[in-house]
Amino acid sequence: MTAIPLGIAGGIVGLALLNLVGGLLPMIGLMPLSQPFDMITMLGFLILMGTVVNNPILVVDQARRNLSQEGVSVVDAVVDAVQTRLRPIAMTTLTTLCGLSPLVFLPGEGTELYRGVGVIVLFGLMGAATVTVTFLPALTVVVLSWGEKRATKSELPLSMN
Repeated sequence: MTAIPLGIAGGIVGLALLNLVGGLLPMIGLMPLSQPFDMITMLGFLILMGTVVNNPILVVDQARRNLSQEGVSVVDAVVDAVQTRLRPIAMTTLTTLCGLSPLVFLPGEGTELYRGVGVIVLFGLMGAATVTVTFLPALTVVVLSWGEKRATKSELPLSMN
């Protein structure tokens, strides 16, 4: 759930950056780029929400599977999960970014209409992927450690609780 708001923030920052940099393009002799915050651009947030939740699910699911093995600490389970899932996350993120880049950065017929969706998804996915491999593992360690302590505490005899 942490990836969704941070992905949305990345999409908003990306839209602002596109308009800022796009306004400066005439200074170097290029056509200006601008994208209003319209209804089709807002549709990009729905697409983004469905996209950004996939990568954290991979990491958390793998960490929980690793933790179910005997003798594995929470930190080791999360580190191994990030190591094993980093390549699939990087591959899917990079292919999506490369696929959206022409829509966002190259002018042409039809790009004016859907550029907003592309900007939101492109920059939102970049922000969410960064969070997935940096902030999410630390948060996962904290939450799984807390859950492990609660499980251990509930297994104590009633006289010790």
